[in-house]
Amino acid sequence: MSDYDLIVLGAGPAGAAAAIKARRLGLRVAVIDEAPAAGGQVYRAPSPALTIARPDADRAKGDDVRARLAASGTVLYANHRVWSLTPGFSVISIGPDGPLTLEASNLIVAAGAIERHIPVSGWTLPGVIGVAGATVLLKAHGVLPGRRVVVAGSGPLLLLVASKIIAAGGEVAAVVDAAPRTGWLARAGAMLARPDLMAKGSGWLLALLKARVPIHSGAAIRAIHGTDGVESVTIGRVDRDWRPVGAAERRVPADAVCLGFGLLPSTEVTRLLGAEHRYEPELGGWIPAVDASLQTSVPGLFVAGDGAGVRGADAAPLSGELAALGVISRLGRGGDLAGEATKIEAEWHKSGRFGGAMSALAVPPPAAAAMIAAGTTVCRCEGLSRAALDAAIVAGARTLADLKATTRCGMGPCGGRVCGEAAAMLIAVATGWDREAIGQPSARPPLRPVPLAAITGAFDYDDLPIPAPAPL
Repeated sequence: MSDYDLIVLGAGPAGAAAAIKARRLGLRVAVIDEAPAAGGQVYRAPSPALTIARPDADRAKGDDVRARLAASGTVLYANHRVWSLTPGFSVISIGPDGPLTLEASNLIVAAGAIERHIPVSGWTLPGVIGVAGATVLLKAHGVLPGRRVVVAGSGPLLLLVASKIIAAGGEVAAVVDAAPRTGWLARAGAMLARPDLMAKGSGWLLALLKARVPIHSGAAIRAIHGTDGVESVTIGRVDRDWRPVGAAERRVPADAVCLGFGLLPSTEVTRLLGAEHRYEPELGGWIPAVDASLQTSVPGLFVAGDGAGVRGADAAPLSGELAALGVISRLGRGGDLAGEATKIEAEWHKSGRFGGAMSALAVPPPAAAAMIAAGTTVCRCEGLSRAALDAAIVAGARTLADLKATTRCGMGPCGGRVCGEAAAMLIAVATGWDREAIGQPSARPPLRPVPLAAITGAFDYDDLPIPAPAPL
């Protein structure tokens, strides 16, 4: 067991920036991350097995983050999966050498975001992968998700992934975006505020146009077809609320589908530790309630990066620095940092305006639940279809907790990360309840699946101490 002034969960842009700032101001800092190296999802390090790496601006930025973090003197525990935490704070993880427990009086959660899923018929077939999962294949391993790929869902991540597939030598059969073009035009002001990021997005679009990739806006996948894997998809129009409309449909041959509807802030840790949360759809959904220093309602518990609201990679380091200054202030170190904190906070909000606008483009309206057919599996862990969940809702389930208690929806290994938002959409459509009333999935250890043997270690039952029986 090791003691630190600060533990940071996540070594992406926000977590690394928080650790570097805190170390610069004299704190003992440990960073824990599941990946083999720092960088997070955006700046993910390529696998050592990848012998040929294409030039990539994100990879160069990631190399810089990794170098600065290493030079800072931060202790990085890579390849460590956090499966439980207790207030105060004790962080319990599993790493290459077995269980590890770290303790600190301050914790910054920079756990990033997770994918939002809207199930469609056939999404459980081999060859269907999340949009974020596809970026891992492409960035870390140089592996294409398929030979002929349909990229579908909503938001700007579709353009990013499709352009990377083309750059890697793959074929994109179609890009299918449920968000109408008017949604992009409505956020033009926020986009023009960051011409550099707008130019990057325009580059993705230009790459698709050069490759003659069909781009279907205001459309969605109606079904994914195949027997042992993806063979084709059916595409149809959706209205402004993303409900399927009209009979005109297009069948597109494909052997893989990248499917995703934007990102959700990762809040498992803050929920487990009892922090207050609020629902902000424009920032991805549920986010912890924080003060100006990004401290939650739990003293000493801070958040940074997309876990505080999906604002993108450019805003993430600023939030990490802001949270680090909050920790310094709480510990009474570093003198008067109020002026620096105010400046960083203003820059964070300015930088996050673009990322927030892009995040909002991907957020589905509640009526998008109409995309889910009755026989479609919603909860993959428990094998529950929409019809089964609808029946429970008709019978009286009004919250995610109700649905879990009556159907086991969200009780599998994913802990509701895959099915939770879709289940909440079904409740909202059926009941008219708002998202706050429907609630969040509960968070309990283990936060991630871990082998029991890794927790218990090797032992012999004959060596276990057996207490003497109580006297009569």
